[in-house]
Amino acid sequence: MSVAVVPHLNFRGQAREALEFYAAATGGRAVVVTNDQAGRTERPEEADQVVFGQVLAPNGFTVMAYDAPASKPLERGVRDVFVSLRGETVEEVTGIWEALSDGAEVVEAFGPSQWSPAYGMLVDRFGITWVLDVAVAY
Repeated sequence: MSVAVVPHLNFRGQAREALEFYAAATGGRAVVVTNDQAGRTERPEEADQVVFGQVLAPNGFTVMAYDAPASKPLERGVRDVFVSLRGETVEEVTGIWEALSDGAEVVEAFGPSQWSPAYGMLVDRFGITWVLDVAVAY
């Protein structure tokens, strides 16, 4: 089994542009899932924004990004980056989720999502925002 920790960058309508930029800079490939594709559109004007995005490059470079919906606060310099922990199996990630949940504020309950068999978000007792999921091939 393997677990990876990846920077997760947060934007307001610029995630696709940033992912494409980072992909071009690193020789990687950008993968983008929009709010509309995932059935998570809160506002019509956010339908084409990124709910899940990542760049994977042959040299090992990996970054994730999404567009925070208008309903969630986003202030530059405050929570710009999440720590994304990606595992190979639901069982592996569940154990880590349960441990990190101790004293945490759950932002998104852990369970299946449109892009992963298991996904969740929490702010741990130290104020660090973690996004946990099971990685799938794209």
